[in-house]
Amino acid sequence: MGVWVGYKVPSSVLWTVLLIDNLFLSQPLAEGNGKATAVTLTLCEHKGAGGLVFSPGAEACGGAYLEMEDSRISLGKLKEGSENPAFDLMEEEELPEGNDGLPEESEKEEKARCPSCWRKVTQPMGKARHFCKTHSSLLRKIFLGLLCTAYLCYFIAACCLNFQRALALVVITCIVVFFVGYDFIQKHYGAKLVRLFSPCQQCFRKSWPWLKWVFCLAVLGGLVTWLALDTAKNPEQLISFAGICVFVLVLFACSKHHGAVSWRAVFWGLGMEFVLGIFIIRTDLGFEAFQWLGSQIQYFLSYTTAGSGFVFGNKLIQEAFAFQALPIIVFFSCVMSILYYLGLMQWIILKISWLLQVTMGTTATETLSVAGNIFVGQTEAPLLIRPYLADMTYSEIHAVMTGGFSTIAGSVMGAYMSFGIDASSLIAASVMAAPCALAMSKLVYPEVEKSKFKSKDGVIISNGGEQNILEAASNGASASVGLVANIAANLIAFLAVLEFVNAALSWLGEMVDIKGLSFQLICSYVLMPVAFLMGADWADSPVVAELLGIKIFLNEFVAYERLSMYKKNRLEGLEEWKGSQKQWISVRAEIITTFALCGFANLSSIGIMLGGLTSMVPQRKSDFASIVLRALFTGACVSILNACVAGILYVPRGEVENCVTFLSTVDFNSTSYNIYVCCRQLFANSMLSNNGTLSFTGAWAGLEANMASLTQCCGHYNHTTCPGQP
Repeated sequence: MGVWVGYKVPSSVLWTVLLIDNLFLSQPLAEGNGKATAVTLTLCEHKGAGGLVFSPGAEACGGAYLEMEDSRISLGKLKEGSENPAFDLMEEEELPEGNDGLPEESEKEEKARCPSCWRKVTQPMGKARHFCKTHSSLLRKIFLGLLCTAYLCYFIAACCLNFQRALALVVITCIVVFFVGYDFIQKHYGAKLVRLFSPCQQCFRKSWPWLKWVFCLAVLGGLVTWLALDTAKNPEQLISFAGICVFVLVLFACSKHHGAVSWRAVFWGLGMEFVLGIFIIRTDLGFEAFQWLGSQIQYFLSYTTAGSGFVFGNKLIQEAFAFQALPIIVFFSCVMSILYYLGLMQWIILKISWLLQVTMGTTATETLSVAGNIFVGQTEAPLLIRPYLADMTYSEIHAVMTGGFSTIAGSVMGAYMSFGIDASSLIAASVMAAPCALAMSKLVYPEVEKSKFKSKDGVIISNGGEQNILEAASNGASASVGLVANIAANLIAFLAVLEFVNAALSWLGEMVDIKGLSFQLICSYVLMPVAFLMGADWADSPVVAELLGIKIFLNEFVAYERLSMYKKNRLEGLEEWKGSQKQWISVRAEIITTFALCGFANLSSIGIMLGGLTSMVPQRKSDFASIVLRALFTGACVSILNACVAGILYVPRGEVENCVTFLSTVDFNSTSYNIYVCCRQLFANSMLSNNGTLSFTGAWAGLEANMASLTQCCGHYNHTTCPGQP
């Protein structure tokens, strides 16, 4: 028996069939055979029918069947059945909304014919959503316009109320406006500007063969003239210049391929380093800008105490080094991870990389890695070019390693700032090291292979896999745990080993009547010529050489900690000499040493470098091992060259101009470096005659207040003119 089901099945029919189904489950359908008949009813959605049909699970959705044990009632396909008049008598009703079995077209037709209450309620929301989607671009512009207007009003109000207080806000705003404006111009007018200046570019390329010699002669003449005029007042600067020449010649002597050296990269790298040094160290604008930047970074890192104080307690973070300096690394790593997630660091690194690449002619991969080393460490920077490490040449790998050894990570830079090391010098040393590292790398290991990454667009930086800013912050903090543990472990181990080595050397020295033999003493003698060539005074050279030896053979963390101790003694105004031991070094020697120690070029970093690169490209482990020692030596020389540049450009700043006025007004309850300097000047201008009469010369002559100042100075420092001194 076959029965055709019409186009639509009203809800009343549906419930009737379901009722019959329940009856079938409890009563036999045909009384003739007296058997209980099981009925299977399967509902199937027929997308082409526009209504509801019945179908068993094993049959196609085009038909439906009521399965019974002895007979089958067939509900045939829509186009093959015959009309059932019984269904025509039934009143059509709409199916309940939300029925999953209703085909999509039928659902839309039913809703269009008789809208439900829910649809009436949600209709305004749908219209609003559709309007927002249609005019999303306009609404976004309106929102940004209102936001910019509100910020502009806030910015003007802050500047008008107190410009000095709003200086940081002004700098941040200018940087953001510059970046946004640059991207806007590049996006909308970049191609037009390229076409506009293309004639000039072609003319420049044609003239470059002879123009480059004019440029080189002009630069050389300007450098010689500047050195002649500038060093007339400070002849010690010539020693630092001689140091640059000596170390460059030493690196050239150690070159892998002397005839393949790219002198363009060498001279451009040294030139860019020198120009950056002039701007940062010599010009007032650059010096004050980097001083301000360093103070802002220190102020920003001071927020670390909020987290470390809660975890460890305020007493521990004030007394214990590990709880004071190491948490800064965690905080800085977290911030850097957020900046990477936002894409800011990638933008800055790409721009620096582009500048180095177009001027020095280096490849995209090695330049990008070295530029990244300004901000991140020796194992994090190669991650920027991880997909390309397998195909890089030996010269490119050497450049990557040299960049890692020549700079320090931003996270540990924050820790060194917490020691009291000059922040602007640390930032300047890390920035200046990038072009110098590329230059010296191409001097020591020139390119003799064909690189696959000579194109300027050959490298793409990924943004990482973080889903939101909270995940980026968490990942950054978690990633620093290993670094903090590594630093703490190295400090414990190296300081203990240093103490043991000093004890062993002292014991061996006493066997031959050599008193006080130590590792630092050996370094001070061996590396003393290096320290002198960097520009340190001969009296300060042993201490500078000692710190340089600690940095190379132990690590820079220990060396900076020792340098901070010398700086603290100087700022407290202690005597320069305590017996035969020097308690502090001059400000010039401090700056030179800060530049010389800024780098990861130490023996312990060899394992870190090899481990990091090998984990990325295991198949090139032997290649990395064959280059790493040469890269370590090159990286150490880059830091020394940086120190030589600092020695050439250093000028005293912040010193007391009139010691007479200063000593007459200063409070002598505590000592300082300025008090020490002025007291030494007063001692030098005071003379004690044979009859015991005290007189003063120079700027101190004829002043009655000199005796009071001399008495105060004698209360802190010893001199032959002081009462009771021989």
